[in-house]
Amino acid sequence: MENAKLGSRRVYTGRVLNLDIDQVRFPDGSTGELEIIRHPGASAILPFLSDPAGDDAQILLIKQYRYAADGFLYEVPAGRLDPNETPLDCARRELMEETGCSAERIEPLYTFYTTPGFIDERIHGFIATGLSRGESKREADEFMTLETMTLSHALELIQRGEIRDAKTTVLILFAAGFRAGR
Repeated sequence: MENAKLGSRRVYTGRVLNLDIDQVRFPDGSTGELEIIRHPGASAILPFLSDPAGDDAQILLIKQYRYAADGFLYEVPAGRLDPNETPLDCARRELMEETGCSAERIEPLYTFYTTPGFIDERIHGFIATGLSRGESKREADEFMTLETMTLSHALELIQRGEIRDAKTTVLILFAAGFRAGR
């Protein structure tokens, strides 16, 4: 389908996102307005402390306070793309900032839309191996601890509803189902 956007007007500009109202042509030829949140995209990275294909591989997650969730969530390191930053460079930067780790290898895992009904954000997922520990450089509004666990324990936490962050769930399930077992 060719570009369906007929026009757009910005109604809000913020630090994290922008809100536009787009005039669009739908697949049936009719037209209408849609509110669309514009987001620069993000990278998320699942750090493995041991061989991802090994028996019960160890992963590193963060447990981070999230105001919108009214508490702490298990998450993979992640963050917004800076202007002109590649998804790989963003993943490398976020891994260092949030965990203090650098990786020998960072490989693409899976890219997905978060909520395409009203936001254009795509998260580029990666897997990191060969970690070396260093010092984190967290932002002032980031309150988190590092949590080491086995991949099988993370899967149990997903099953029990204790890992509720979507990007984290997607990357763990994808890695467990398609990557770690290779």
